[in-house]
Amino acid sequence: MNALPPWLVPLPDAEAMRAIDRWAIERRGVPGLDLMERAGAGVARAVERLAPDGPVTIVCGKGNNGGDGLVVARLLREADRRVTVVCAESPQAFAGDARANLERLPGEPPVDLDGAPWERGTDPPGSRADAATDVLTGAELVVDAILGTGFQGEPHGAAADAIEAVNHAGRRVVSVDVPSGVDASTGEVSGAAVRATLTVSFHAGKPGLWINPGKAHAGEVQTIDIGIPRGAPGTSPIGLIAPSVLGVLARRGAASTKFSSGHVLVVGGSRGLTGAPRMAAAASMRTGAGYVTACVPASLQALLASGGTPEMMTRGLPDEDGALSADGVDAVLEASARGGALALGPGLGRTAGALEFARSLARQARLAMVLDADGLNAHAGRLHELAARGAPTVLTPHAGELGRLLELDSAQIERARLRHVRAAAERSAAVVVLKGDDTLVAEPSGRVAVSPGGAPALATAGTGDVLTGVIAALLAQGLDPFTAAAAGVRLHTQAGREAARRVGSAEGVIATDVIAALPAVRAAQDVRGQRDHGSCDD
Repeated sequence: MNALPPWLVPLPDAEAMRAIDRWAIERRGVPGLDLMERAGAGVARAVERLAPDGPVTIVCGKGNNGGDGLVVARLLREADRRVTVVCAESPQAFAGDARANLERLPGEPPVDLDGAPWERGTDPPGSRADAATDVLTGAELVVDAILGTGFQGEPHGAAADAIEAVNHAGRRVVSVDVPSGVDASTGEVSGAAVRATLTVSFHAGKPGLWINPGKAHAGEVQTIDIGIPRGAPGTSPIGLIAPSVLGVLARRGAASTKFSSGHVLVVGGSRGLTGAPRMAAAASMRTGAGYVTACVPASLQALLASGGTPEMMTRGLPDEDGALSADGVDAVLEASARGGALALGPGLGRTAGALEFARSLARQARLAMVLDADGLNAHAGRLHELAARGAPTVLTPHAGELGRLLELDSAQIERARLRHVRAAAERSAAVVVLKGDDTLVAEPSGRVAVSPGGAPALATAGTGDVLTGVIAALLAQGLDPFTAAAAGVRLHTQAGREAARRVGSAEGVIATDVIAALPAVRAAQDVRGQRDHGSCDD
Protein backbone atom coordinates (compact mmCIF):
# COMPACT_ATOMS: atom_id res chain seq x y z
CA MET A 1 0.00 0.00 0.00
CA ASN A 2 1.35 3.43 -0.92
CA ALA A 3 2.38 5.84 1.83
CA LEU A 4 0.06 8.76 2.52
CA PRO A 5 0.73 12.00 0.61
CA PRO A 6 1.71 15.03 2.72
CA TRP A 7 -1.78 16.51 2.48
CA LEU A 8 -3.28 13.62 4.46
CA VAL A 9 -2.97 13.72 8.25
CA PRO A 10 -2.45 10.10 9.37
CA LEU A 11 -5.23 8.45 11.39
CA PRO A 12 -3.62 5.34 12.94
CA ASP A 13 -5.91 2.45 13.78
CA ALA A 14 -5.81 0.44 17.01
CA GLU A 15 -3.15 -1.97 15.79
CA ALA A 16 -0.90 0.87 14.63
CA MET A 17 -1.31 2.70 17.95
CA ARG A 18 -0.37 -0.43 19.90
CA ALA A 19 2.79 -0.69 17.81
CA ILE A 20 3.57 3.00 18.37
CA ASP A 21 3.08 2.70 22.14
CA ARG A 22 5.20 -0.46 22.26
CA TRP A 23 7.97 1.22 20.26
CA ALA A 24 7.96 4.27 22.55
CA ILE A 25 8.14 2.11 25.68
CA GLU A 26 10.45 -0.72 24.58
CA ARG A 27 12.69 0.97 22.01
CA ARG A 28 12.80 4.58 23.17
CA GLY A 29 12.59 3.93 26.91
CA VAL A 30 9.50 6.05 27.65
CA PRO A 31 7.81 4.56 30.73
CA GLY A 32 4.20 3.58 30.17
CA LEU A 33 3.29 5.39 33.38
CA ASP A 34 4.68 8.61 31.89
CA LEU A 35 2.53 8.23 28.77
CA MET A 36 -0.51 7.59 30.96
CA GLU A 37 0.31 10.60 33.14
CA ARG A 38 0.54 12.94 30.16
CA ALA A 39 -2.66 11.52 28.68
CA GLY A 40 -4.54 12.04 31.94
CA ALA A 41 -3.11 15.55 32.31
CA GLY A 42 -4.38 16.47 28.84
CA VAL A 43 -7.86 15.20 29.63
CA ALA A 44 -7.85 17.03 32.98
CA ARG A 45 -7.03 20.30 31.19
CA ALA A 46 -9.88 19.67 28.76
CA VAL A 47 -12.27 19.04 31.67
CA GLU A 48 -11.22 22.29 33.33
CA ARG A 49 -11.83 24.25 30.13
CA LEU A 50 -15.21 22.66 29.49
CA ALA A 51 -16.42 22.75 33.11
CA PRO A 52 -14.32 25.08 35.30
CA ASP A 53 -16.52 24.41 38.34
CA GLY A 54 -18.80 21.77 39.74
CA PRO A 55 -18.54 18.08 40.57
CA VAL A 56 -16.99 15.63 38.12
CA THR A 57 -17.72 11.92 37.90
CA ILE A 58 -15.19 9.64 36.22
CA VAL A 59 -16.31 6.19 35.10
CA CYS A 60 -13.38 3.80 34.68
CA GLY A 61 -12.96 0.43 33.06
CA LYS A 62 -10.22 -1.94 34.16
CA GLY A 63 -7.80 -1.37 31.26
CA ASN A 64 -5.37 1.41 30.38
CA ASN A 65 -8.28 3.67 29.43
CA GLY A 66 -9.46 3.36 33.02
CA GLY A 67 -5.91 4.08 34.16
CA ASP A 68 -5.98 7.33 32.18
CA GLY A 69 -9.23 8.19 33.94
CA LEU A 70 -7.66 7.57 37.35
CA VAL A 71 -4.89 10.04 36.48
CA VAL A 72 -7.58 12.59 35.60
CA ALA A 73 -9.27 11.97 38.94
CA ARG A 74 -6.04 12.41 40.91
CA LEU A 75 -5.04 15.62 39.13
CA LEU A 76 -8.49 17.16 39.52
CA ARG A 77 -8.61 16.26 43.21
CA GLU A 78 -5.18 17.82 43.68
CA ALA A 79 -6.68 20.97 42.14
CA ASP A 80 -9.46 20.83 44.80
CA ARG A 81 -12.21 19.66 42.45
CA ARG A 82 -14.92 17.40 43.85
CA VAL A 83 -14.41 14.14 41.97
CA THR A 84 -16.18 10.81 42.28
CA VAL A 85 -14.67 7.74 40.66
CA VAL A 86 -16.92 4.86 39.70
CA CYS A 87 -15.35 1.56 38.68
CA ALA A 88 -17.44 -0.20 36.06
CA GLU A 89 -15.77 -3.42 37.20
CA SER A 90 -14.21 -4.41 40.50
CA PRO A 91 -11.02 -2.48 41.32
CA GLN A 92 -9.47 -5.86 42.10
CA ALA A 93 -9.41 -6.49 38.33
CA PHE A 94 -7.12 -3.50 37.66
CA ALA A 95 -3.54 -4.43 36.74
CA GLY A 96 -0.30 -2.89 35.46
CA ASP A 97 -0.17 0.89 35.04
CA ALA A 98 -3.90 1.17 35.72
CA ARG A 99 -3.39 -0.59 39.05
CA ALA A 100 -0.50 1.75 39.89
CA ASN A 101 -2.69 4.79 39.32
CA LEU A 102 -5.50 3.27 41.38
CA GLU A 103 -3.07 3.02 44.29
CA ARG A 104 -1.99 6.65 43.76
CA LEU A 105 -5.57 7.97 43.92
CA PRO A 106 -5.99 10.29 46.93
CA GLY A 107 -9.21 10.85 48.82
CA GLU A 108 -12.34 8.74 48.68
CA PRO A 109 -11.94 5.28 47.16
CA PRO A 110 -13.84 4.48 43.97
CA VAL A 111 -17.47 3.47 44.07
CA ASP A 112 -17.22 -0.26 43.46
CA LEU A 113 -20.39 -1.65 41.90
CA ASP A 114 -18.98 -5.19 42.02
CA GLY A 115 -21.48 -6.35 39.40
CA ALA A 116 -24.49 -4.53 40.87
CA PRO A 117 -26.84 -2.99 38.29
CA TRP A 118 -26.74 0.77 37.67
CA GLU A 119 -30.45 1.43 37.31
CA ARG A 120 -32.20 3.19 40.14
CA GLY A 121 -34.96 1.12 41.68
CA THR A 122 -33.34 -2.28 41.23
CA ASP A 123 -31.48 -1.94 44.55
CA PRO A 124 -32.59 -0.46 47.89
CA PRO A 125 -32.10 3.30 48.38
CA GLY A 126 -28.56 4.00 49.53
CA SER A 127 -27.09 1.00 47.71
CA ARG A 128 -23.87 1.27 45.70
CA ALA A 129 -25.75 1.23 42.39
CA ASP A 130 -28.11 3.92 43.64
CA ALA A 131 -25.13 6.05 44.71
CA ALA A 132 -23.44 5.59 41.33
CA THR A 133 -26.57 6.79 39.53
CA ASP A 134 -26.75 9.82 41.82
CA VAL A 135 -23.16 10.90 41.14
CA LEU A 136 -23.72 10.67 37.39
CA THR A 137 -26.88 12.75 37.33
CA GLY A 138 -25.48 15.21 39.87
CA ALA A 139 -22.21 15.82 38.03
CA GLU A 140 -21.40 18.93 36.07
CA LEU A 141 -19.45 16.71 33.71
CA VAL A 142 -18.76 12.99 33.27
CA VAL A 143 -15.46 11.52 32.07
CA ASP A 144 -15.84 8.33 30.05
CA ALA A 145 -12.79 6.09 30.63
CA ILE A 146 -14.55 2.74 30.21
CA LEU A 147 -13.24 1.22 26.95
CA GLY A 148 -10.23 2.23 24.89
CA THR A 149 -8.95 2.08 21.33
CA GLY A 150 -8.46 -1.70 21.43
CA PHE A 151 -12.18 -2.35 21.80
CA GLN A 152 -14.06 -4.09 18.98
CA GLY A 153 -17.56 -5.51 18.68
CA GLU A 154 -20.43 -5.04 21.09
CA PRO A 155 -19.97 -4.08 24.77
CA HIS A 156 -21.38 -6.56 27.27
CA GLY A 157 -21.90 -6.85 30.99
CA ALA A 158 -20.64 -4.11 33.28
CA ALA A 159 -19.15 -2.06 30.44
CA ALA A 160 -22.45 -1.98 28.53
CA ASP A 161 -24.33 -1.06 31.71
CA ALA A 162 -21.90 1.77 32.42
CA ILE A 163 -22.21 3.16 28.88
CA GLU A 164 -26.00 3.15 29.08
CA ALA A 165 -25.87 4.86 32.48
CA VAL A 166 -23.55 7.60 31.20
CA ASN A 167 -25.84 8.31 28.24
CA HIS A 168 -28.96 8.19 30.41
CA ALA A 169 -27.52 10.75 32.86
CA GLY A 170 -27.77 13.50 30.25
CA ARG A 171 -24.56 15.24 31.35
CA ARG A 172 -21.77 16.65 29.22
CA VAL A 173 -19.21 13.92 28.59
CA VAL A 174 -15.48 13.95 27.88
CA SER A 175 -14.35 10.64 26.40
CA VAL A 176 -10.79 9.42 26.88
CA ASP A 177 -9.18 8.66 23.48
CA VAL A 178 -12.39 7.22 21.98
CA PRO A 179 -16.05 7.12 23.08
CA SER A 180 -16.62 3.77 24.76
CA GLY A 181 -18.40 1.38 22.41
CA VAL A 182 -16.99 2.95 19.22
CA ASP A 183 -14.53 0.90 17.17
CA ALA A 184 -11.57 3.27 16.96
CA SER A 185 -10.30 1.66 13.76
CA THR A 186 -13.49 1.75 11.69
CA GLY A 187 -16.10 3.96 13.36
CA GLU A 188 -18.49 1.02 13.61
CA VAL A 189 -20.92 0.93 16.53
CA SER A 190 -22.35 -2.52 17.21
CA GLY A 191 -24.14 -1.87 20.50
CA ALA A 192 -24.20 0.70 23.28
CA ALA A 193 -21.78 3.61 22.73
CA VAL A 194 -21.15 6.80 24.68
CA ARG A 195 -22.26 10.04 23.06
CA ALA A 196 -19.48 12.44 23.95
CA THR A 197 -19.41 16.21 23.99
CA LEU A 198 -15.64 16.14 23.52
CA THR A 199 -13.18 13.34 22.77
CA VAL A 200 -9.53 13.84 23.71
CA SER A 201 -7.43 11.64 21.43
CA PHE A 202 -3.81 10.79 22.22
CA HIS A 203 -0.89 11.29 19.83
CA ALA A 204 -3.11 11.24 16.71
CA GLY A 205 -6.76 11.10 15.78
CA LYS A 206 -8.22 7.66 15.15
CA PRO A 207 -10.27 6.71 12.08
CA GLY A 208 -13.34 5.93 14.18
CA LEU A 209 -13.49 9.52 15.44
CA TRP A 210 -13.90 10.84 11.90
CA ILE A 211 -15.92 8.06 10.23
CA ASN A 212 -19.63 7.62 10.94
CA PRO A 213 -21.36 6.34 12.94
CA GLY A 214 -18.42 6.77 15.34
CA LYS A 215 -17.99 10.39 14.31
CA ALA A 216 -21.51 11.17 15.50
CA HIS A 217 -20.57 9.83 18.95
CA ALA A 218 -17.25 11.67 19.28
CA GLY A 219 -18.45 15.27 19.48
CA GLU A 220 -15.59 17.72 19.18
CA VAL A 221 -12.25 15.97 18.68
CA GLN A 222 -9.09 17.32 20.31
CA THR A 223 -5.76 15.60 19.69
CA ILE A 224 -2.97 16.03 22.25
CA ASP A 225 0.72 15.18 22.41
CA ILE A 226 1.53 12.63 25.14
CA GLY A 227 5.29 12.52 24.62
CA ILE A 228 5.70 9.78 22.03
CA PRO A 229 9.05 10.58 20.33
CA ARG A 230 9.26 11.53 16.69
CA GLY A 231 9.99 8.78 14.21
CA ALA A 232 7.44 6.24 15.38
CA PRO A 233 7.32 3.26 13.02
CA GLY A 234 4.58 2.25 10.65
CA THR A 235 2.32 4.04 8.21
CA SER A 236 -1.41 4.54 8.31
CA PRO A 237 -3.56 3.69 5.27
CA ILE A 238 -6.13 6.26 6.37
CA GLY A 239 -5.71 10.03 6.61
CA LEU A 240 -7.71 13.19 7.16
CA ILE A 241 -7.80 15.54 4.15
CA ALA A 242 -5.99 18.76 5.07
CA PRO A 243 -6.57 22.17 3.42
CA SER A 244 -3.07 21.90 1.94
CA VAL A 245 -4.44 19.42 -0.64
CA LEU A 246 -5.65 22.47 -2.56
CA GLY A 247 -2.01 23.34 -3.13
CA VAL A 248 -1.88 20.61 -5.80
CA LEU A 249 -4.47 22.33 -8.01
CA ALA A 250 -3.25 23.54 -11.39
CA ARG A 251 -2.85 27.29 -11.88
CA ARG A 252 -3.14 29.07 -15.21
CA GLY A 253 -0.04 30.77 -16.53
CA ALA A 254 0.92 32.94 -19.45
CA ALA A 255 1.22 29.92 -21.73
CA SER A 256 -2.10 28.34 -20.70
CA THR A 257 -4.86 27.74 -23.24
CA LYS A 258 -8.38 26.44 -22.95
CA PHE A 259 -7.04 23.09 -24.11
CA SER A 260 -4.27 22.88 -21.52
CA SER A 261 -6.77 23.88 -18.82
CA GLY A 262 -8.77 20.74 -19.54
CA HIS A 263 -11.88 19.71 -21.44
CA VAL A 264 -14.84 18.24 -19.54
CA LEU A 265 -17.69 16.39 -21.22
CA VAL A 266 -20.79 16.39 -19.02
CA VAL A 267 -23.08 13.62 -20.24
CA GLY A 268 -26.62 13.31 -18.94
CA GLY A 269 -29.88 15.16 -18.69
CA SER A 270 -33.42 14.01 -19.35
CA ARG A 271 -36.89 15.48 -19.29
CA GLY A 272 -37.45 17.01 -15.85
CA LEU A 273 -33.76 16.64 -14.92
CA THR A 274 -32.05 19.39 -16.89
CA GLY A 275 -30.63 21.25 -13.88
CA ALA A 276 -28.14 18.50 -12.96
CA PRO A 277 -25.95 18.66 -16.08
CA ARG A 278 -26.06 22.46 -15.99
CA MET A 279 -24.74 22.51 -12.44
CA ALA A 280 -22.05 19.90 -13.11
CA ALA A 281 -20.91 21.91 -16.14
CA ALA A 282 -20.89 25.21 -14.26
CA ALA A 283 -18.95 23.64 -11.38
CA SER A 284 -16.33 22.33 -13.81
CA MET A 285 -15.88 25.78 -15.30
CA ARG A 286 -15.61 27.44 -11.88
CA THR A 287 -13.03 24.83 -10.87
CA GLY A 288 -10.82 25.82 -13.78
CA ALA A 289 -11.73 23.62 -16.76
CA GLY A 290 -10.80 25.38 -19.99
CA TYR A 291 -13.98 24.40 -21.77
CA VAL A 292 -17.01 22.26 -21.06
CA THR A 293 -19.36 20.49 -23.43
CA ALA A 294 -22.73 19.24 -22.22
CA CYS A 295 -23.81 16.17 -24.20
CA VAL A 296 -27.56 16.01 -23.72
CA PRO A 297 -30.74 14.70 -25.37
CA ALA A 298 -31.20 16.50 -28.69
CA SER A 299 -34.83 17.29 -27.87
CA LEU A 300 -33.69 19.20 -24.78
CA GLN A 301 -30.56 20.83 -26.22
CA ALA A 302 -32.13 24.23 -26.82
CA LEU A 303 -33.61 24.28 -23.31
CA LEU A 304 -30.29 23.41 -21.71
CA ALA A 305 -28.33 25.86 -23.83
CA SER A 306 -30.69 28.72 -23.01
CA GLY A 307 -30.68 27.98 -19.30
CA GLY A 308 -26.96 27.39 -18.84
CA THR A 309 -24.05 29.80 -18.81
CA PRO A 310 -23.21 31.10 -22.30
CA GLU A 311 -19.71 29.64 -22.02
CA MET A 312 -21.11 26.10 -21.89
CA MET A 313 -21.17 24.34 -25.24
CA THR A 314 -23.86 21.75 -25.91
CA ARG A 315 -24.11 18.75 -28.18
CA GLY A 316 -27.40 17.05 -28.91
CA LEU A 317 -27.50 13.26 -28.79
CA PRO A 318 -30.12 10.82 -30.08
CA ASP A 319 -32.88 10.39 -27.53
CA GLU A 320 -36.13 8.61 -26.93
CA ASP A 321 -38.85 10.81 -25.44
CA GLY A 322 -36.34 13.11 -23.72
CA ALA A 323 -33.95 10.42 -22.46
CA LEU A 324 -30.61 9.38 -23.93
CA SER A 325 -30.40 6.16 -25.89
CA ALA A 326 -27.54 3.81 -26.74
CA ASP A 327 -27.43 5.32 -30.24
CA GLY A 328 -25.69 8.37 -28.78
CA VAL A 329 -22.56 6.59 -27.53
CA ASP A 330 -20.55 7.03 -30.74
CA ALA A 331 -21.14 10.78 -30.76
CA VAL A 332 -19.73 11.12 -27.24
CA LEU A 333 -16.73 8.97 -28.12
CA GLU A 334 -16.09 11.24 -31.09
CA ALA A 335 -16.35 14.34 -28.91
CA SER A 336 -13.89 12.83 -26.45
CA ALA A 337 -11.13 12.44 -29.05
CA ARG A 338 -9.30 15.50 -27.68
CA GLY A 339 -9.09 13.92 -24.25
CA GLY A 340 -10.01 15.50 -20.95
CA ALA A 341 -12.53 13.94 -18.61
CA LEU A 342 -16.07 12.59 -18.70
CA ALA A 343 -18.74 13.35 -16.11
CA LEU A 344 -21.38 10.69 -16.74
CA GLY A 345 -24.74 10.52 -15.02
CA PRO A 346 -26.07 13.91 -13.85
CA GLY A 347 -29.78 13.99 -14.65
CA LEU A 348 -29.50 10.88 -16.84
CA GLY A 349 -32.76 9.28 -15.69
CA ARG A 350 -33.55 5.58 -15.36
CA THR A 351 -35.14 4.57 -18.63
CA ALA A 352 -33.85 1.30 -20.04
CA GLY A 353 -32.24 3.14 -22.94
CA ALA A 354 -30.48 5.67 -20.74
CA LEU A 355 -29.08 2.98 -18.46
CA GLU A 356 -27.82 0.95 -21.42
CA PHE A 357 -26.28 4.15 -22.83
CA ALA A 358 -24.39 4.70 -19.55
CA ARG A 359 -23.08 1.15 -19.38
CA SER A 360 -21.95 1.17 -23.01
CA LEU A 361 -20.25 4.57 -22.76
CA ALA A 362 -18.48 3.69 -19.49
CA ARG A 363 -17.22 0.49 -21.06
CA GLN A 364 -15.92 2.10 -24.27
CA ALA A 365 -14.68 5.53 -23.19
CA ARG A 366 -10.90 5.77 -22.94
CA LEU A 367 -10.67 8.94 -20.92
CA ALA A 368 -10.86 9.65 -17.20
CA MET A 369 -14.43 9.46 -15.90
CA VAL A 370 -16.53 10.49 -12.94
CA LEU A 371 -19.61 8.29 -12.62
CA ASP A 372 -22.49 9.71 -10.60
CA ALA A 373 -26.25 9.54 -10.03
CA ASP A 374 -28.02 7.33 -12.57
CA GLY A 375 -24.69 6.52 -14.18
CA LEU A 376 -24.07 4.63 -10.94
CA ASN A 377 -27.56 3.14 -10.88
CA ALA A 378 -26.91 1.76 -14.35
CA HIS A 379 -24.21 -0.42 -12.74
CA ALA A 380 -26.31 -1.68 -9.82
CA GLY A 381 -25.16 -5.23 -9.15
CA ARG A 382 -22.64 -4.90 -12.00
CA LEU A 383 -19.87 -3.02 -10.24
CA HIS A 384 -17.24 -5.52 -11.36
CA GLU A 385 -17.79 -4.52 -15.00
CA LEU A 386 -16.07 -1.18 -14.34
CA ALA A 387 -12.82 -2.97 -13.48
CA ALA A 388 -12.26 -3.61 -17.19
CA ARG A 389 -12.02 0.11 -18.03
CA GLY A 390 -8.67 1.22 -19.35
CA ALA A 391 -8.78 4.75 -17.91
CA PRO A 392 -9.02 6.36 -14.46
CA THR A 393 -12.45 6.07 -12.86
CA VAL A 394 -14.02 7.87 -9.90
CA LEU A 395 -17.42 6.83 -8.50
CA THR A 396 -19.33 9.29 -6.29
CA PRO A 397 -22.21 7.42 -4.61
CA HIS A 398 -24.20 8.28 -1.52
CA ALA A 399 -25.08 5.38 0.78
CA GLY A 400 -28.19 4.40 -1.17
CA GLU A 401 -26.34 4.30 -4.48
CA LEU A 402 -23.44 2.36 -2.99
CA GLY A 403 -25.95 -0.08 -1.55
CA ARG A 404 -27.41 -0.66 -5.01
CA LEU A 405 -23.93 -1.16 -6.47
CA LEU A 406 -23.09 -3.75 -3.79
CA GLU A 407 -26.62 -5.18 -3.58
CA LEU A 408 -27.02 -4.18 0.06
CA ASP A 409 -29.47 -1.86 1.75
CA SER A 410 -28.35 1.65 2.70
CA ALA A 411 -28.58 0.88 6.44
CA GLN A 412 -25.93 -1.82 6.02
CA ILE A 413 -23.69 0.67 4.24
CA GLU A 414 -24.12 3.28 6.97
CA ARG A 415 -23.26 0.81 9.74
CA ALA A 416 -19.89 -0.03 8.17
CA ARG A 417 -18.99 2.80 5.82
CA LEU A 418 -15.25 2.16 5.75
CA ARG A 419 -15.61 -1.55 5.09
CA HIS A 420 -18.05 -1.11 2.22
CA VAL A 421 -16.32 1.79 0.46
CA ARG A 422 -13.12 -0.25 0.43
CA ALA A 423 -14.98 -3.27 -0.93
CA ALA A 424 -16.48 -1.18 -3.71
CA ALA A 425 -13.11 0.31 -4.66
CA GLU A 426 -11.51 -3.12 -4.82
CA ARG A 427 -14.35 -4.65 -6.84
CA SER A 428 -14.54 -1.80 -9.37
CA ALA A 429 -10.78 -1.08 -9.55
CA ALA A 430 -11.83 2.56 -9.18
CA VAL A 431 -11.58 5.37 -6.67
CA VAL A 432 -14.86 5.45 -4.75
CA VAL A 433 -16.13 8.59 -3.01
CA LEU A 434 -18.78 7.67 -0.42
CA LYS A 435 -20.51 10.97 0.24
CA GLY A 436 -21.55 12.22 3.68
CA ASP A 437 -20.37 14.56 6.41
CA ASP A 438 -17.45 12.10 6.67
CA THR A 439 -16.99 11.66 2.91
CA LEU A 440 -14.59 8.75 2.32
CA VAL A 441 -12.31 8.53 -0.71
CA ALA A 442 -11.06 4.95 -1.17
CA GLU A 443 -8.74 3.49 -3.77
CA PRO A 444 -8.45 -0.21 -4.66
CA SER A 445 -5.29 -0.68 -2.56
CA GLY A 446 -7.26 0.17 0.59
CA ARG A 447 -5.85 3.65 1.11
CA VAL A 448 -8.58 6.04 2.29
CA ALA A 449 -8.84 9.82 2.58
CA VAL A 450 -11.45 11.13 5.05
CA SER A 451 -13.11 14.52 4.81
CA PRO A 452 -13.29 16.44 8.10
CA GLY A 453 -16.77 17.55 7.03
CA GLY A 454 -18.32 20.45 8.87
CA ALA A 455 -20.30 21.83 5.92
CA PRO A 456 -24.02 21.25 6.64
CA ALA A 457 -24.85 23.68 3.84
CA LEU A 458 -24.11 20.86 1.40
CA ALA A 459 -27.19 18.94 2.56
CA THR A 460 -29.32 20.26 -0.26
CA ALA A 461 -30.32 19.14 -3.75
CA GLY A 462 -27.76 19.56 -6.51
CA THR A 463 -24.57 19.66 -4.47
CA GLY A 464 -23.72 16.14 -5.58
CA ASP A 465 -23.79 17.35 -9.19
CA VAL A 466 -21.47 20.18 -8.16
CA LEU A 467 -18.99 17.68 -6.69
CA THR A 468 -19.11 15.63 -9.89
CA GLY A 469 -18.22 18.70 -11.94
CA VAL A 470 -15.42 19.69 -9.58
CA ILE A 471 -13.75 16.28 -9.67
CA ALA A 472 -14.17 16.02 -13.45
CA ALA A 473 -12.36 19.35 -13.90
CA LEU A 474 -9.46 18.18 -11.74
CA LEU A 475 -9.20 14.93 -13.68
CA ALA A 476 -9.21 16.90 -16.94
CA GLN A 477 -6.31 18.97 -15.60
CA GLY A 478 -4.23 15.83 -15.18
CA LEU A 479 -4.50 14.92 -11.49
CA ASP A 480 -4.49 11.23 -10.63
CA PRO A 481 -7.94 9.96 -9.57
CA PHE A 482 -7.21 9.63 -5.83
CA THR A 483 -5.75 13.14 -5.61
CA ALA A 484 -8.46 14.62 -7.84
CA ALA A 485 -11.21 13.05 -5.73
CA ALA A 486 -9.69 14.10 -2.38
CA ALA A 487 -8.93 17.64 -3.56
CA GLY A 488 -12.38 17.89 -5.09
CA VAL A 489 -14.03 16.80 -1.85
CA ARG A 490 -12.03 19.34 0.15
CA LEU A 491 -12.69 22.18 -2.32
CA HIS A 492 -16.40 21.30 -2.35
CA THR A 493 -16.55 21.24 1.47
CA GLN A 494 -14.85 24.61 1.84
CA ALA A 495 -17.08 26.10 -0.85
CA GLY A 496 -20.09 24.89 1.14
CA ARG A 497 -18.78 26.70 4.21
CA GLU A 498 -18.05 29.84 2.21
CA ALA A 499 -21.52 29.77 0.66
CA ALA A 500 -23.12 29.57 4.11
CA ARG A 501 -21.04 32.52 5.27
CA ARG A 502 -22.14 34.57 2.29
CA VAL A 503 -25.87 33.89 2.54
CA GLY A 504 -25.94 33.99 6.33
CA SER A 505 -26.94 30.41 7.17
CA ALA A 506 -26.40 26.84 6.08
CA GLU A 507 -30.14 26.44 5.62
CA GLY A 508 -30.28 29.20 3.00
CA VAL A 509 -27.65 27.72 0.71
CA ILE A 510 -28.58 26.29 -2.70
CA ALA A 511 -26.25 24.40 -5.01
CA THR A 512 -25.55 27.38 -7.27
CA ASP A 513 -24.28 29.29 -4.20
CA VAL A 514 -21.68 26.57 -3.74
CA ILE A 515 -20.62 26.88 -7.39
CA ALA A 516 -20.29 30.65 -6.99
CA ALA A 517 -18.03 30.18 -3.93
CA LEU A 518 -15.52 27.87 -5.65
CA PRO A 519 -13.21 30.59 -7.06
CA ALA A 520 -12.99 32.39 -3.71
CA VAL A 521 -11.97 29.19 -1.97
CA ARG A 522 -9.21 28.62 -4.51
CA ALA A 523 -8.03 32.22 -4.11
CA ALA A 524 -7.97 31.87 -0.33
CA GLN A 525 -5.81 28.75 -0.65
CA ASP A 526 -3.39 30.66 -2.88
CA VAL A 527 -2.99 33.27 -0.13
CA ARG A 528 -2.63 30.57 2.54
CA GLY A 529 -0.01 28.74 0.49
CA GLN A 530 2.07 31.90 0.13
CA ARG A 531 1.81 32.56 3.87
CA ASP A 532 2.38 29.16 5.44
CA HIS A 533 3.30 26.82 2.58
CA GLY A 534 0.20 24.67 2.83
CA SER A 535 -0.35 24.20 6.55
CA CYS A 536 -2.62 21.31 7.50
CA ASP A 537 -4.58 23.45 9.95
CA ASP A 538 -8.18 24.43 9.27
